[in-house]
Amino acid sequence: LWLKCRLQDLPASSSLWVWCSSFAIMPRSQRSRSLALAAVALVAGVCLLSTAFVAPSRPQQLARAASPVALQSASGEYTDFVPDMQRRTLMNLLVVAITAVPALVVLGGYAFFFYPPLPGGGAGGVPAGDVDGNPITLATWMKTHMENDRELVQGLKGEPFYLITKVDTIKDFALG
Repeated sequence: LWLKCRLQDLPASSSLWVWCSSFAIMPRSQRSRSLALAAVALVAGVCLLSTAFVAPSRPQQLARAASPVALQSASGEYTDFVPDMQRRTLMNLLVVAITAVPALVVLGGYAFFFYPPLPGGGAGGVPAGDVDGNPITLATWMKTHMENDRELVQGLKGEPFYLITKVDTIKDFALG
């Protein structure tokens, strides 16, 4: 009864709706088998996941008896191959070179965070131009314009901008 009520609330394009509707029209024995199979799969999954990242445990005596590795003394004596000084130096240089790259990247990012690049290198502002594209000087502008006058001038890439006049100068921005 609950399944039939919930089926009416789901949209017809929902995959859950298709599964529920096919589940609702199954014979009773097939439904119970499906539920039993789902329960067994759930229990098996939980059991597998509970031991997924745990080493298998064996009794210590059984582990020692079955181990094919011969035990050595705890003195740490190593009697086989010892690399010569040239190989050791090469390996030390290799380790230093490999670790230096990420260390320098981290230090460089740290330095650039606290010491940003200095401003400069730009040409400064773009001079405004008149109708013909000739640069406008402040002195000629102030002779012909009163306070709060606005006039179209050429700005960046020749686009029109309004210059706004103040009492003795112009504003440091233009309206575009």
